[in-house]
Amino acid sequence: MRRADGPVARRTVAGVPLDGPVARWAVAGVLAAAAAYGLAAGLPAYWVFLAMSAVISGVLLQSLGVVAGQAGMVSLCQMAFAAIGAWTTAQLNVWGVPGGLYVWLPLAGLAAVPFGLLIGLPALRLRGVHLAIITLGFAATVDVVMAANSFPGVSQGVVVGRPAGLTSDRQYFLLCCGVFALVAVALALVRRTRLGASWRALKESERATAAAGTSVPGAKLSAFAVSAFIAGVSGALLAGQLAMVVSRNFDPGQSLVAYAVAVMAGAHHAEGALVGGALGVLVSELLRRLGVPQQWANVVFAVGAVQAMTQGSGMSDGLRAALRARRARRSDARHADTGSGVSAVAGPEAPALAADGRRAALRIERVSVRYGQVVAVDDVGLTVLAGEVHGLVGPNGAGKSSLVDAISGFVPAGGGLVEVGGVAVAGARGGAAVHRRARAGLRRTFQQDRVPVGLSVREYLRFAARRALSDAELEEGLAGLVTAAPGDPIAALDVGARRLLEVAGTLLARPAIAVLDEPAAGLGHAESERLGTWLRRVPARYSAAVLLIEHDLDLVRAACTGVTVLDFGRVVAQGPPAEVFAEPRVLRAYLGEEPAA
Repeated sequence: MRRADGPVARRTVAGVPLDGPVARWAVAGVLAAAAAYGLAAGLPAYWVFLAMSAVISGVLLQSLGVVAGQAGMVSLCQMAFAAIGAWTTAQLNVWGVPGGLYVWLPLAGLAAVPFGLLIGLPALRLRGVHLAIITLGFAATVDVVMAANSFPGVSQGVVVGRPAGLTSDRQYFLLCCGVFALVAVALALVRRTRLGASWRALKESERATAAAGTSVPGAKLSAFAVSAFIAGVSGALLAGQLAMVVSRNFDPGQSLVAYAVAVMAGAHHAEGALVGGALGVLVSELLRRLGVPQQWANVVFAVGAVQAMTQGSGMSDGLRAALRARRARRSDARHADTGSGVSAVAGPEAPALAADGRRAALRIERVSVRYGQVVAVDDVGLTVLAGEVHGLVGPNGAGKSSLVDAISGFVPAGGGLVEVGGVAVAGARGGAAVHRRARAGLRRTFQQDRVPVGLSVREYLRFAARRALSDAELEEGLAGLVTAAPGDPIAALDVGARRLLEVAGTLLARPAIAVLDEPAAGLGHAESERLGTWLRRVPARYSAAVLLIEHDLDLVRAACTGVTVLDFGRVVAQGPPAEVFAEPRVLRAYLGEEPAA
């Protein structure tokens, strides 16, 4: 029921909404702690040991959730990182380093980081099956080395001691649960940072990640480093559980199994990693009791992984989608009772043209692109002034996409000059990397949908803008362009909305020049008209010039004050749209028309 003076007030405790994310995290934490304590106290000793194994496996799966689930790279060497962590723990135990496992756990994780960076180097060039072979080869190499040289303390019978007060399995189980929770919270916090967003953007498109101003090599190496650290910690926990570890505890084949379980369960979420660890233990235990060979567990996990890949989501993704749908239904019901409305935010009027003498937001000279003997772009020059929306048009195969790739740094500019805001980003001596050009003020979109669906609208726009933005600023940036709220998951948006969301993110970065590559593709006529009106206001709203690549000539006429026409990689006309589109050579090359006699 709605009050006369406004909507129903939300219940709070100390100013924190009871139905807000902080409250949900607090409730989840209390329930998880109670469940861990209940399991430790109520389960038989054998099942406590199995539960401990499940939690330790969950820590390992969280490491895969980073590199495979979030960053989208294949890693089949997580057990090797765990082995390095376990070996380090055993050695620290033999040396008697003070602090016990409280100190040895982070040191074991740090010991695995250099190896994670080492394996990350091939990932800068390789992906897919080639990267899988490299990582599996590393796992096999570590296994051979560990088998040839026994773990420290094994030959002397020196066991890894547990911390005082945590010597029993029930107590050590609580320590493992605490480490799992600490890793989960740390990763949840990282997900909210630009680093976490860069991993998920990397999974969708390396080109789009670089175009957003993020170093792709840096994102890849950081993912492998964090993944190796967490896996090393899991190895240290295993050493504390078993007291004495040997090389067969880290069989390379188990890395394959772990990868399959991570994909099936969706280990990029904490609950998915925990479910995956539990399934690994329970399926094996069930097969043992049925007298079925343990190898059949691998078949079960492989089938589950294939199913998850087919659906495009793991078990945790399905669970979260169901919870979001439930919350949405409850929210709709609440709004129906209280009443709600959304007011449109009007953008400012179209800016007046700047006076002569404006500086160039983008200037290119003598840019050429060759693919072998094929000349895609031939000595092209183009200037886009500050405060201008400039169109770049031409028939298919005219060289527009190749020119944009050369401007943004994905292909060499053939020795030509590219200046952004008066600063050269490409010239005779080469050019800056893609992400450095983006940071210099040159941002672009893509013809294909490259928006990372694993992010929310808020997370993506903040990642694309490379700065903190309030929800009010985000809503203003979306107004008149995309019908979406900051908290909406991008996966719930259609392709057309995602393309326009990419435009919004590009312009919220407030670049000197925004290169928009066919943003109206897939839009209806009315939507295209609204986009043209919105684009006219861009220079005033964002202080950014626009280079618009489009086939929709009505949109170009509506939005642009100048236009350049390409044909066979050469500029055939430049000037105001009305004059350019009336030229005979443009009619022949682009419109396929012959001029009237």
